[in-house]
Amino acid sequence: MHTPQSLRKALDQHPQVVIAHLPTPFYKLERLTKHFEKFNLFVKRDDQTGLAFGGNKARKLNYIMADVVQQGADCIVTWAGVQSNWCRQVAAAAAQLGLRTVLVLLKSPTSPEGEDGNLLIDHIFDADIRVIDATTVGNMLELEGVRLAVDPVVEDLRSQGYTPYVAPIGGSLVEGSMQGPWGALGYVEGFVEIAEQAAALGVHIDSVVLPTGSAGTQAGLLVGAKLLSPDTRIVGITVAGGQAMVSGYVRSIAQQTGDALGVSLDIADDDVIVLEDYLGEGYGIFSDDIGNAIHLFARTEGLLLDPVYTGKAATGMVDLMAKNYFTEGETILFLHTGGTPALFPYRAPILEHLAR
Repeated sequence: MHTPQSLRKALDQHPQVVIAHLPTPFYKLERLTKHFEKFNLFVKRDDQTGLAFGGNKARKLNYIMADVVQQGADCIVTWAGVQSNWCRQVAAAAAQLGLRTVLVLLKSPTSPEGEDGNLLIDHIFDADIRVIDATTVGNMLELEGVRLAVDPVVEDLRSQGYTPYVAPIGGSLVEGSMQGPWGALGYVEGFVEIAEQAAALGVHIDSVVLPTGSAGTQAGLLVGAKLLSPDTRIVGITVAGGQAMVSGYVRSIAQQTGDALGVSLDIADDDVIVLEDYLGEGYGIFSDDIGNAIHLFARTEGLLLDPVYTGKAATGMVDLMAKNYFTEGETILFLHTGGTPALFPYRAPILEHLAR
């Protein structure tokens, strides 16, 4: 039987640097709970991790940046969409440690225009930004899909005398220079924190709802839940990939995370919950449903969501409650993973939505 203390002891076997400001707030959404009536709604504010406007990647970077230092790297190379929260926080963490950052940013025809939001912040951190046409690469959630864009950058840096660390998108899959599930460890620790905060308030969390992309956050939470609270469901609302692909990522990263912690995990098919029903027209594409969710959370709780990740997850959570996916009386925790800088480059569709 595992306890928060025993799990923290296992996590302490892995090196960390202090990147995230922890613990983050955990509290009841009183007005939203009254609004929906049937459920008790809480929020975990991982938008308040403190690193460059906050967000879930800071927990991952506690472990990943320790690996960067341990490998003696002086430069970090990573990739993602042009408005990536991950890249913003990588650039910030690298700046803290005096390292160079090279970002391979994939721009699609639907990406917001202009040097705004996360992209503006990347520039402020003096990141070396290489913008690539997203249609020239494959699946950006895997290094294999973007090698044609990333490998030449890495070789160029090596030719200049740098020792680059290739960090996988989102700090999730075990690939590139990251030879263990270091990002997911951050969310095993995240679940330990949730369990401790819930216990302090005398609350049992029945379900955790979160946006899931590269799958490391969900995998870490799943491992934490399996070890500390096996009846807590981790419900991922996918924002990019399809259900089958993202579920496969969650399962493989979770198994690797268990191995890294020295614990035995029996992950059943129904433990891995990834819902693709709220993908809409695709990654980063605004919709009226997302606008409704952003407006609802803002006007009832003074809580800002973003149009790419948390807005989509909230859209899913609201719809699932309406469809009685959750049992009446359940306590549901919404994981706010950050991403609010993306509100600004999406100002036009948001304002049009509010005007309607």
